[in-house]
Amino acid sequence: MTQKITIEPVTRVEGHGKVTIHLDDNLNVAQTRLHIVEFRGFERFIQGRPYWEAPVLVQRLCGICPVSHHLAAAKALDVIVGAGTGNGLTPTGEKMRRLMHYGQIFQSHALHFFHLSSPDFLLGYDADPAIRNVIGVAMKFPELATQGVMMRKYGQEIIHHTAGKKIHGTGAIPGGINKNLTAEERDILLKGEDPLNADKMIEWAEGALEFFKDYYLKNREFVDGFAYFPSNHLSLVRKDGAMDLYHGVLRAVNSDGEKILNDVDYQEYYKYIEEEVRNWSYMKFPYLKSLGKDDGWYRVGPLARVNCCDFIPTPKAQKQFEEFRAHTNGKPNNFCLHTHWARLIELLHAAEVIKDLLQDPDLLKDDLVVKGTKTDEGVGLIEAPRGTLFHHYRINDNDQITMANLIVSTTNNNEPMNQSVNFVAKNMMTGQKEITEPMKNAVEIAIRAYDPCLSCATHALGKMPLDIKLVGADGKELDHYRS
Repeated sequence: MTQKITIEPVTRVEGHGKVTIHLDDNLNVAQTRLHIVEFRGFERFIQGRPYWEAPVLVQRLCGICPVSHHLAAAKALDVIVGAGTGNGLTPTGEKMRRLMHYGQIFQSHALHFFHLSSPDFLLGYDADPAIRNVIGVAMKFPELATQGVMMRKYGQEIIHHTAGKKIHGTGAIPGGINKNLTAEERDILLKGEDPLNADKMIEWAEGALEFFKDYYLKNREFVDGFAYFPSNHLSLVRKDGAMDLYHGVLRAVNSDGEKILNDVDYQEYYKYIEEEVRNWSYMKFPYLKSLGKDDGWYRVGPLARVNCCDFIPTPKAQKQFEEFRAHTNGKPNNFCLHTHWARLIELLHAAEVIKDLLQDPDLLKDDLVVKGTKTDEGVGLIEAPRGTLFHHYRINDNDQITMANLIVSTTNNNEPMNQSVNFVAKNMMTGQKEITEPMKNAVEIAIRAYDPCLSCATHALGKMPLDIKLVGADGKELDHYRS
């Protein structure tokens, strides 16, 4: 007999999920689980559709990061239409896609940090939930809140000018891109009216980093002790080991920094990665085949990317990267809340890349599409804001999709999120007889560190209340909370 605590839904994340925590008769945490409670069926219902529709169809998975799915699908179809991978596109095609992608990274990271995570840092994880939200941040820190809104707006403007519209655009097509930038569009994004210009975004990204580092210095014991456990880390890296969020080879390192997946061609990802199904969640559990289910799970996302790469190829972000890596003496960083630090380094890197790309004359040229000898299968990987995203397609002689396998970023982080929930629950709830608001929010903070898109843009109607019951071993209700 155990007591069971249920947290549903998890708040300030994209999508809907719940957490269950079981306590034994001695009130020790015996089991924790993060449940994904809604079903995703994209892999099935795009079958039979013409392959060229995939980049537009699959981005409906998510209204927060549609560009990531749009580009991952387009990269897979580049292979199918004979355009190769990565640098196989025209310079204009590749650089327009990169600009679109880094605009997506920039707006998504700004959204997550300022709107979803900063209330816990700025107002306190134990603050009144009525004010512990973006409205509370705007009331107490109006300048910081405004920066967050404008940074996201800038990223969305980049997406608009590269993809055709801000959400669910059509810019990427098999073999390239369907538009270039005009000189007017370039000038608006590069040196537009304050604050919507590239230099101001770099300045604000640096400011966000300094804010977090200052918070960390004042709250180091909390940040370092919140959720720490060793893990493997996986991401794309450029062939020379640099951070590259658009294209590269697949690398994984263990908690000691040793390479356990050594820069392999992601077209053959299925040789190295397997997915486990568990009966209490709709989301799968990926792992490295060579290490098995128990030891082969890994993290993806900002923390993993900073742990996997050898350097960052923009000067301001590289300086921050060196400071970050020095914190753990060059070894991989396994502190969950340091994911926010890594995310802000990527925010700065994205701002620098955006400025460099906007100064590149190739964006104004009109050589947009490459085609070659068609094949029937292709894989596209990209580093989405939340981590490595896999798209894999096969087609038949009628150009219809016959197989689709999508491993989204949050799926890759499924086991790490469960590990984080377990760590926090054991530290916060063991021996407790009463549910407290900080206790509940601490569990959610552990999940929010991964910026999960729990059900990849499935939608629910009506109110989604938070309903938690603490039930004793005899089945009697000890405490009940409902929002």
